[in-house]
Amino acid sequence: MTPPSRLALVPFVSVAHMMGLVHHIGLEAMLRDLAGEIEADFRRWPLFDKTPRVASHSEVGVIELMPTSDGEMYGFKYVNGHPKNTREGLQTVTAFGLLADVHTGYPVLLTEMTILTALRTAAMSALAAKYLAPKGAKTMAMIGNGAQSEFQCMAFKAICGIGTVRLYDIDPAATAKCARNLAGSGLKVVSCASGQEAMEGAEIITTCTADKQNATILTDNMVGAGVHINAIGGDCPGKTELHADILRRSDIFVEYPPQTRIEGEIQQLDDDHPVIELWQVMTGDAPGRTGDRQITLFDSVGFAIEDFSALRYVHSRIKGTPFYTELDMLADPDDPRDLFGMVQRAKS
Repeated sequence: MTPPSRLALVPFVSVAHMMGLVHHIGLEAMLRDLAGEIEADFRRWPLFDKTPRVASHSEVGVIELMPTSDGEMYGFKYVNGHPKNTREGLQTVTAFGLLADVHTGYPVLLTEMTILTALRTAAMSALAAKYLAPKGAKTMAMIGNGAQSEFQCMAFKAICGIGTVRLYDIDPAATAKCARNLAGSGLKVVSCASGQEAMEGAEIITTCTADKQNATILTDNMVGAGVHINAIGGDCPGKTELHADILRRSDIFVEYPPQTRIEGEIQQLDDDHPVIELWQVMTGDAPGRTGDRQITLFDSVGFAIEDFSALRYVHSRIKGTPFYTELDMLADPDDPRDLFGMVQRAKS
């Protein structure tokens, strides 16, 4: 049997490889790099294919596919969201992704994206805050201290210069876990007994809770003028975190309106409620923060272009490193028309 050609071998980045790559590059450096890649792709937003993610909902969670292409490369992510998994000792979110060459259709990367999604989500949050948060903001309230929380805190430190995080979760063990993981990070960590306490003195408020329900993590009376809200927990129909009155007081920024109106906080509002697309803020075609008393809200649900950016970044950074293996996952017969013959010859 003829050994597979180099062309037919696809780099695969495992969970262990991804963790190795993070430490090889450095966590904060990688978060800054990912934010830079996402920003560069958002600035060329019109070039991309765009569609709301393809979702399969059940009573206990959702499974989604998130595809996009810039005409040269194609990428997609498979991702689930099952809040009940935590009670069973499983991850709420798992993911993997693929990057392919549009000209041949051949995949050029297969990678885990559970860790990578946490990194790119955090990078996206801090990137949005770079344009929307009050200038000189130093304190963030982190409400919801689950699997995403430490990544969010570190991204805001690395990209926005946050120095203090005030933590709250309905489960004190989650807050203790987050505080323990952030020890030695360079952040001042304050564990709080309530969401209201966590927000004291915070210029940025990040909400990241997992329950698949219309919850009210923030009520209108909790939110003062001049803050930036980074709402990342509401990401599917019937799952929100903010009271609708907060939305009506805020200037709302989104990734892709057709998806956010289905999945984001703005599913609570009329379909014609005005929102601003974040890519237009980055290109200077729309205003971001315009005043000291303005409440800005990034209604983040995650969009395929962010995953595309992360996939391209990983593909470029693994070259020359030991942080991947090569998979023989593409048929490569000597004669492209003789796939059957290749199978037959394998018998010997």
